[in-house]
Amino acid sequence: MNTSITLPRRHNKLWDKIKRQKALILMSVPFVVHIIIFKYVPIWGWLMAFQNYWPGKGLFQQTWVGFENFRLLFKDVVFYQVLRNTLAMSIIKLVMGTVASIALALAINEVRAVKFKKTAQTISYLPHFISWVVAANLVRDALSTDGGIINQVLMSLRIIKEPIMFLGIPKMFWWIIGISHVWKEVGWGAIIYLAAIAGIDPALYEAAVIDGAGRLKQMWYITLPSIRPTISILLIMNMGYLMSSGFEQQYLLQNGRVIDYARVFAIYELDYGIKMMRYSFATAVGIFKSVVSLILVFAANQIAKRWGQEGLM
Repeated sequence: MNTSITLPRRHNKLWDKIKRQKALILMSVPFVVHIIIFKYVPIWGWLMAFQNYWPGKGLFQQTWVGFENFRLLFKDVVFYQVLRNTLAMSIIKLVMGTVASIALALAINEVRAVKFKKTAQTISYLPHFISWVVAANLVRDALSTDGGIINQVLMSLRIIKEPIMFLGIPKMFWWIIGISHVWKEVGWGAIIYLAAIAGIDPALYEAAVIDGAGRLKQMWYITLPSIRPTISILLIMNMGYLMSSGFEQQYLLQNGRVIDYARVFAIYELDYGIKMMRYSFATAVGIFKSVVSLILVFAANQIAKRWGQEGLM
């Protein structure tokens, strides 16, 4: 009597596929474990948002207050100020960063001298590896009223008569954050677009040259439409970061004069949640950020699909 068990054909195909890709699966295991430990396990801490949490007791031995922390959050005037600042700086960084990265990628792609091309690309993405502790000091020095290069150039061109304290003007703070972000990250962002451009079929450019198209028309009618799926995917992914415009950059460049325009959610959580020991309140802020970020990603994904663009799912 034959007692062997025959698996369905679908299971056999799945098992064969796993065998063929076992090396890739093994390589991905550490990353999956990392995500589970540092991303999913801490979600249990969200229970603190519905408690009057105080260290020393177990998580399930705290006083439960329901949605009280969220009610306090939405009644806080500073919360709406933080929401405004976060969205404003995130949108400025997203728009300026995306446009600058695409422009730089197009410019580098058009360079024919290989050595100059590699040198320009290397110089452009090196600031990405500089810590914001160092980068913020460079920005401060550049904008300083005491020998700062920006003021010196503007005065030399007779655009201004005396130095301007840029970091002391509240409404200018958002733009300083956006411009300094572009300086630091534009080269790194251009790498992805350069990789997408490298995958375009050269025959398209050859046909365009035969039809008499110049470089600008080639970029407009061939390069940009060809990398549109990459742009769409990156924009959708970046929508999830609109509620997290950063921490180090704003924290290191802020001062008392611009605090009303500099405070973002990360600083808000630190000041109002951790320093004041309002742990439940800080957790409620984090949940709000996460939920809104998730909604933005799904909404952007659906909008992209309706417009016929590439989506994440």
